[in-house]
Amino acid sequence: MKKLKLDIVGLSYSQTQSGAYALVLGEVNGNRRLPIIIGGFEAQAIAVEIEKMTPSRPLTHDLFKSFADAFSIGLEEVLIYNLVDGIFFAKIVCNTAGKLLEIDARTSDAVALAVRFGCPIYTYDFIMASAGIVIENNDFAFLENISAASSTESTAPEQQDEQPTPTPASPYASLTDEQLENTLQKAIANEQYEAAARIRDEIERRKS
Repeated sequence: MKKLKLDIVGLSYSQTQSGAYALVLGEVNGNRRLPIIIGGFEAQAIAVEIEKMTPSRPLTHDLFKSFADAFSIGLEEVLIYNLVDGIFFAKIVCNTAGKLLEIDARTSDAVALAVRFGCPIYTYDFIMASAGIVIENNDFAFLENISAASSTESTAPEQQDEQPTPTPASPYASLTDEQLENTLQKAIANEQYEAAARIRDEIERRKS
C-alpha cells in the first residue's frame, strides 16, 4: 500500500467537546488534511515540544525519550495504519541494535513521540482518502470548526466531525503584548500547559 508522509499543520482547542483538541496532519506535497480528535494531555505534550517550552519537570513523553536514548533505542517512524469506526490505529517503529520493532500506540501518543524524536509520520492513502479533508488556498480557518462526538481517552477515541462552531473571543485578547509574555512564562513555570498553549495561540494570532 502507498504510504503518505504527513506534517503537523495545526492543533486547535475544540469548542464543542470539553478537554478535547483537534490535531491536524497535512499531506506533504498535497492539499489534504487529516483531522484527529485527541485528549488534552496528549495535545499539551505535542504543543509543549512544538513550541519548545521547557517544563520544570519532564512530561511522560519526555521521560520515554530519555529512557529510549539511555538504552540506544531510536524511533524510525510513526505509521497510522488503519481506521475502523472512526478510530485511528497507529504504531511506532523502533530501532534497537539494528533490529526494527513495531509497537502499537494511540495516534496521539505516537505523534507526541514523533515530534520529540524528529522522526517522520506516515499514513496510507486509503486512510487519507476516507478521512482526509481537501483544503484549497492553504486556508486553515477550518481548524476552529472541527468538532467530534463524545469520546473516552482510554479507548483511543480519535474521531473527527466537520460541523462548524462559533469561535469565542480569547480571554487574553485584552492583555498587552508584554502582559501576554509574562503570563505565558508564569503558566509554564506552574505547569499550566493548556493555558500556555492558548496564550501562545493569542501571541501567534497577533503576529499574523
